[in-house]
Amino acid sequence: MRSTPRCLSTPLSFWVSAGIVAHTLWTSAAPAMVYPLYAHEWNLTPTVTTAIFAVYPIVVVAMLVLFGDLSDFIGRRSTMLLGLGSSIIGVFLFAIAPNVATLFIGRVFMGIGVGLSAGPSTAALQEFAGSGGVTRASSTTIVAQAIGFSCALIVGGFLVQYAPFPSRLTFIVLFVLLLALFAVSWFLPENRRANVGRWHPKIPGVRREIRTAFIASSVAVMTAYTHGVIITSLGAQIAKELVQSSNIFVNGSVLALFAISLGIAGLFARRLTGIKAVVWGSLASIVGMLFLAAAIAQHTLVFFIPATSISGMGYALMVYGGLAIINPVTPEKVRGGVMSALYLFAYLFTGLLAVALGKVATEVSMAVAALIGAAVMIGLCAIVIALVVSLSRTPAVQIKSINSQRA
Repeated sequence: MRSTPRCLSTPLSFWVSAGIVAHTLWTSAAPAMVYPLYAHEWNLTPTVTTAIFAVYPIVVVAMLVLFGDLSDFIGRRSTMLLGLGSSIIGVFLFAIAPNVATLFIGRVFMGIGVGLSAGPSTAALQEFAGSGGVTRASSTTIVAQAIGFSCALIVGGFLVQYAPFPSRLTFIVLFVLLLALFAVSWFLPENRRANVGRWHPKIPGVRREIRTAFIASSVAVMTAYTHGVIITSLGAQIAKELVQSSNIFVNGSVLALFAISLGIAGLFARRLTGIKAVVWGSLASIVGMLFLAAAIAQHTLVFFIPATSISGMGYALMVYGGLAIINPVTPEKVRGGVMSALYLFAYLFTGLLAVALGKVATEVSMAVAALIGAAVMIGLCAIVIALVVSLSRTPAVQIKSINSQRA
């Protein structure tokens, strides 16, 4: 990274970048505990509430397609600032929203913000971590996501249940925090840009020599993000309607166990190679989905609590493993584009799945939608295991995985 006057130190820059990673999950999950309020106050169907969720990943995908490698040309700092600015606008619109149309516009800005900042912030963590910092960057990414996710659910659940202006205050709090993060991020050093040519919008490309590793890692991350459809898009309504828990703060806290276990697992994940982490994460997610099915069948938090907790572990291990597989084999000058391409598949799939499950919930029932989501997760986990087991037989990937584990 290139330092300029009044720039933050490298250690501080690392943690500010982690804060930007955290903002992507907090912004994504911020409306999660408010969806039931919208449904009640404005008589919204599950199709509409999941569409509010789904427009976000769809916009993220559009941004990744068009601007995925922007940070490789104009720099990580500049791109992250653009992303934070857009997220701030989106959160502000949610704070003042008088109708559903404003929510959709707000989600568009949130999607633009996360689409611009997700890849660059992940790449910046790797670069600020220094030489041999692959495992540190990957595990910090997981912990930062966990903090953002848990804050959205716990803080959101508490404010909705006990504070005034339940559909507004959670967004006001996030708005203030994002303003502070933007101010600090202004002093990040800019990276040395290897690509000095003229930038133009294009689909992020992946070099042929890393495509095998990219496919395995991107499917692993995509599968991990599928948890978000069930936990973020449907989770609050599953807890209220199917598990029959009426306290929003309790529901938010139970859903936050997903993020808390995610963060704890992320701290210990660095002891595993990327391939082993993905395999164990897939197995944990399968177990979590079985508990979810039991919670729906028995209408009890007794099964819903382990469903969210174990699924969080699965998410952490799959995302960590996916990043640990692809990071060591990706050249720095294209890292921003590759990270954006990886997130592209994750957000595209989750957006489409959210719309589909919302339609099922409206036309059939919430229970059927949740069970279909669980079945999709189990199927994806099986595919991920097959991909990484096959990848483990590739000598180059084995060497890179071992080296990154030692770093």
